Amino acid sequence: MEPSYDELRRIYRLEKNTSRLVDIDEDFYEALGKFIQQEKKEYLAGLKNFSSVKARNFSNLKKIVDEIFSLREKKLVSRALIASRSGEENNVNLAAEEKKTFKELLAVLNKHRDFLRQAFEPDKKKAAERRIVSLKVLKEVPAFVGPDMKEYGPFSVDEAVSLPSKVAELLVARKLAEEQK
Repeated sequence: MEPSYDELRRIYRLEKNTSRLVDIDEDFYEALGKFIQQEKKEYLAGLKNFSSVKARNFSNLKKIVDEIFSLREKKLVSRALIASRSGEENNVNLAAEEKKTFKELLAVLNKHRDFLRQAFEPDKKKAAERRIVSLKVLKEVPAFVGPDMKEYGPFSVDEAVSLPSKVAELLVARKLAEEQK
């Protein structure tokens, strides 16, 4: 649909009075750009003729387009935020430019949410480091500081000990202990 002042007022009223995005054509912004360029030419011609009507019309056009854009922008950001949280994308009633913006917003929000997911998901490497291993000590082991900067030992021959996997690996590698099954 070709934009007109009446059509823009209609879209503005609907955008203002509903939380949903109003249905617009896929090429709305492209058609709007052409309409604005045409109105701008008439405005500039009106300036030469000192036409206050053309100046007022163009000023009103700018205000209504700014308002429509602002309202749709807020709804678009809200929709992207909801999609990021729920995983359900909704491209209904979006113009081509808005679909592109929506995808970009969603990508940024999903990347941001990954931080939260990673913070609460167990890190496999850290989980392996926290794993406790049961050992049987084969030789006397004096007290020592492990890779985690904690003190372990002393341990005596045939003593059964439970140690973090990293510390246990050190003792087994030096044949000071063996893993108990």
